[in-house]
Amino acid sequence: MIDAARKAGRGLARDFGELNELQVSKKGLGDYVSAADLKAEKVVIEELTKARPGYGFLCEESGITEGTDKTHTWIVDPLDGTTNFLHAIPQFAVNIALKRDDMIVAAVTYNPATNEMFWSERGKGAFLNDKRIRVAARTQLVDSVLGTGIPFAGRPGHAAFLKELHQISQRVSGVRRFGSAALDMAWVAAGRLDGFWERSLRPWDVAAGILLITESGGKVSGIDEGEDVLETGNVVAGNMELHPLILERIRAAA
Repeated sequence: MIDAARKAGRGLARDFGELNELQVSKKGLGDYVSAADLKAEKVVIEELTKARPGYGFLCEESGITEGTDKTHTWIVDPLDGTTNFLHAIPQFAVNIALKRDDMIVAAVTYNPATNEMFWSERGKGAFLNDKRIRVAARTQLVDSVLGTGIPFAGRPGHAAFLKELHQISQRVSGVRRFGSAALDMAWVAAGRLDGFWERSLRPWDVAAGILLITESGGKVSGIDEGEDVLETGNVVAGNMELHPLILERIRAAA
């Protein structure tokens, strides 16, 4: 997974340095797919298929590919933070998770612009490059900085988000919107952000981050009781002390 992410990342890094040469097509209001995005996905699929020929895929661009091994599925976003990428903002990532049956067992989130490789294997902890990472130790909302995503053009839920922001922003030290949910979740795992919440994400946005955060001592859940994050894309993350406090504020906005 790390090798696949690095190989795809090398191509993204080259294209990032030549933004004017990118061929860009519009995929939806405010949501772009580039030649670099498609090329990176092709590289990831080729590398992972060589390593594990029977595994299936769930990819942002190419969708579902059934494998002969029905118990394993790669969940891939070749370029999370496409809009950042196209605006020369170095906050984007190759995101890969491996699901065995219904459980995420391995994760990689790689930012080629900074050469930061976040990775984890179930039961073995979470790492940034070769260093073990842990969630932040803050216990009070007033001391915390949270990440989030703001619904953009063409996406529903902006009014509801503003209610949530009102509930949270007056109780924390800061709220940040960096434009890559994959990296936001990796940053929670590394203790850079104290928590994160967002609605209507896709499995390839959150799958790797779920494992990174839980293996670094944090908690990830849906927003409503009992909901599956991979199914709904509604996510709240933080350390064990802050997670329920963030969740309480979000639910208060409903």
